[in-house]
Amino acid sequence: MEKTKIMLQEPEEVKEFVNAAGRCDFDIDVIYNRIIVDAKSFLGVLSLISNPIMVSCHGEDAGFERICQKFMSQR
Repeated sequence: MEKTKIMLQEPEEVKEFVNAAGRCDFDIDVIYNRIIVDAKSFLGVLSLISNPIMVSCHGEDAGFERICQKFMSQR
């Protein structure tokens, strides 16, 4: 299980993140404090917008890792 800390600040970023997560065939959790949300849920991830969140992957996908790096590096 790989964990990455990212921040999404715009609804367009949430859409890009959720679409990338939806292409993965494994579970991905988004964690903020005690809240755990499925990363494939647009409304769930949107509710955490502008907060630093931890992404926990239960598998590997190079495309999704690039998306996480994108939102990690610009913050």
